[in-house]
Amino acid sequence: MSQLAAFTGAKVHLTGIKGSGMVALAQVLLSRGADVFGTDTSERFYTDLILRDLKIPVVEYFSGSNIRPGTRVLFYSAAYDPASHPEIRAAVEAGIPVYTYTEALGMLSRGVDATAVAGVHGKSTTTALLGALVRAFELPLTTIVGSSVPDFDRRAAWVGGTQGIVAETCEYRRHFLDFNPDRMLVTSIEADHLDYYRDGADIAHAFLEFARRLPERGLLVVCADDAGSAQLAVQIAAERPDLRIVLYGRSADGRFQVQDVTTSPGATVLRLSGFTGEVRIPIPGAHNALNVTGALALLDDILIAHGNPEGLSEGRFRTAVDAIARFKGLARRSEQIGDAAGITFIDDYAHHPTAIAAELTALKAFYPGRRIVLDFMSHTYSRTAALLDDFAEALSKADLIVLHKIYASARETFSGTVRGETLADALRARHDMVTYIDEHEHALDEVRALLKPGDVFVTMGAGDNWQLGRRLLARLVQENEGTL
Repeated sequence: MSQLAAFTGAKVHLTGIKGSGMVALAQVLLSRGADVFGTDTSERFYTDLILRDLKIPVVEYFSGSNIRPGTRVLFYSAAYDPASHPEIRAAVEAGIPVYTYTEALGMLSRGVDATAVAGVHGKSTTTALLGALVRAFELPLTTIVGSSVPDFDRRAAWVGGTQGIVAETCEYRRHFLDFNPDRMLVTSIEADHLDYYRDGADIAHAFLEFARRLPERGLLVVCADDAGSAQLAVQIAAERPDLRIVLYGRSADGRFQVQDVTTSPGATVLRLSGFTGEVRIPIPGAHNALNVTGALALLDDILIAHGNPEGLSEGRFRTAVDAIARFKGLARRSEQIGDAAGITFIDDYAHHPTAIAAELTALKAFYPGRRIVLDFMSHTYSRTAALLDDFAEALSKADLIVLHKIYASARETFSGTVRGETLADALRARHDMVTYIDEHEHALDEVRALLKPGDVFVTMGAGDNWQLGRRLLARLVQENEGTL
């Protein structure tokens, strides 16, 4: 039984409750009978709708006085410094135990069947896909994703039972080391979070540390097509010959070898060596074919662990294929938010050059013959500075690019060297259709003038420029209604 069962009926306080992981935690705690209360800023997020649906009370400011008498425990977002945050300090002074969100995930994973999905790219989509499969097979597991998932009634968690947990786990600051996995999937490993990690070797070592947490005969599922993940498999196999290691992808052998991926308007089609028939994926990209394959490899072992000794048999594979064909993606991952005036509006969270390049390539194949107009906001000064040329190369795959200032992270300060204009200059050396507008709030008219019928307009990045796409869509809908 998970440690969080001990909080059933208890008053629980969540500081930073609007975060994707935190709202999922709130949902899980609520499902287990906890009396949940949260605090955050007044800024609007998609999670506000989830919290309203769940009827969880939220105060939109931080103060030590927010902590209710009789509060049993406080969980807080890792974005906050416990030494200076007024609520965390007040809780400590009152003798109330405090834990980060990732420590809460660790509690959820103790004593139950626990599955971790990790990787620099693709972990959210892979976790959501696996959660959709868990739901389709009615497995008694809870799934937690760092995004809103339409298949989970647009929430960030699916509570299917308490016998196990499937969770997206994050490499930043080695947060995933709080998790206690029985099985683990690694999608990709490369340099990222360079405000914390020294370089690619440093982050690769963090993933090795995570793999070492697997128990005897634990399962490691690895994307063979990713150099960093493949190297992890080699290293951990040498250290831990007891582990079961399954590779997936084009470079893999066995049932989860990708034999063929084709993209046509509106579908990505996948064929695997170990199964009959095709898998139709209703979201763009060969990278999503890999995410599906990884999810299926995990599902095979989860089915065995939960009373299905044949695992992913041909019959169960067909059930899985049907569930994947119905998969609606997740918020901010190739999310189609609407159409107006002959323009399709897409929003995507891609914020690392590798993910940006993959997403733009996928969109071009998914929407052949249409102009891809990209609105991009880079996230963190350190990432932009370290990968400046890689960003410029990846972004140049779009037909027209609009850039904004760098979206600052709360965990770093401006270095005084790399700005949004710096990235624009690097991109202009490769591309002649680049527009720079510092604030996306001021970009509505100028971007509207750039768009033409037939365009696919994409807001991309981990910043808040997603708001521009929705404002533009609303404006075009209004303009169109005015002509009727």
